[in-house]
Amino acid sequence: MTRKVAVVAIGGNSLIKDKGHQSVEDQYQAAKETTYHIADMIEAGWDVAIGHGNGPQVGFILRRSEIAAKVEGMHEIPLDVCGADSQGAIGYALQQTLQNELYRRGIKKPCTTIVTQVLVDKEDKAFKNPSKPIGGFMDETEAKRRAKELEWSVVEDAGRGWRRVVASPLPKEIVELDSVRVLVEAGVVVITVGGGGIPVIDSGDGVYVGTAAVIDKDFASSLLAQQLHADLFLISTAVEKVALNYGKPEEKWLDRITLAEAKQYLAEGSHFAKGSMAPKIQAIIWFLENGGKQAIITNPENIGRALKGETGTLIVP
Repeated sequence: MTRKVAVVAIGGNSLIKDKGHQSVEDQYQAAKETTYHIADMIEAGWDVAIGHGNGPQVGFILRRSEIAAKVEGMHEIPLDVCGADSQGAIGYALQQTLQNELYRRGIKKPCTTIVTQVLVDKEDKAFKNPSKPIGGFMDETEAKRRAKELEWSVVEDAGRGWRRVVASPLPKEIVELDSVRVLVEAGVVVITVGGGGIPVIDSGDGVYVGTAAVIDKDFASSLLAQQLHADLFLISTAVEKVALNYGKPEEKWLDRITLAEAKQYLAEGSHFAKGSMAPKIQAIIWFLENGGKQAIITNPENIGRALKGETGTLIVP
């Protein structure tokens, strides 16, 4: 039987449904719902690598760190280490719930999480214009002190206070790719490039060093899908299908589009929100431009139906 490899990128809604359900137990139950649908894919014969977001979770880790520093004088946690912490915790929830569901179905298939570094270019223009807000709000005095002492970039955020901002560079290389590939080829479900991966730079002599940045998880998952030569790149998000003019009177849902149409809609600039759907469409464009066969965007509960062609948005070369 021909093996079919899919890279599945799951978004924040897969772990945090709303502001009233943010606890660790809430996130575990949300992961359980999502992995149920991924188990459907596995039962249908797919070998799967899973990427995931981590924005809220890193925010929680940073906030705990800030509170502990203020109250108890504890050391604060660097951003790259927050990313590693979140990869472990989210990976644990995903692999355990998926293992349990596969066991319930009588499917013998191991699941594992790889703490994954992703190389970025230290000359990436994003480092010259940090724009991704992270951590809690500060008053102006504290923000400027941290900017001076810690070399942070800080900005005033719409009258709500000051926040740290970091770069969002493009992923260049998945450091643990060979390990991921070996495991996928062995039939292991691999959870990797969590939160877009831990950003690292090459210090110039082949030595990797963590850096304070955030990589888009859809971009990193796209790179993973390209380098694994995946048969399918599936982005699981908050909506059942992609829409043109989303939320507007002229809204139009898309069942199937080509690479050329996706590039046209993205270039027009008015259809997809920059912070949500636009990077997903760009990630799929890169995948298809580099030999990808097909991509799907849908929500977790409709993954099975989308694979049958009953819903979701299918994007083809």
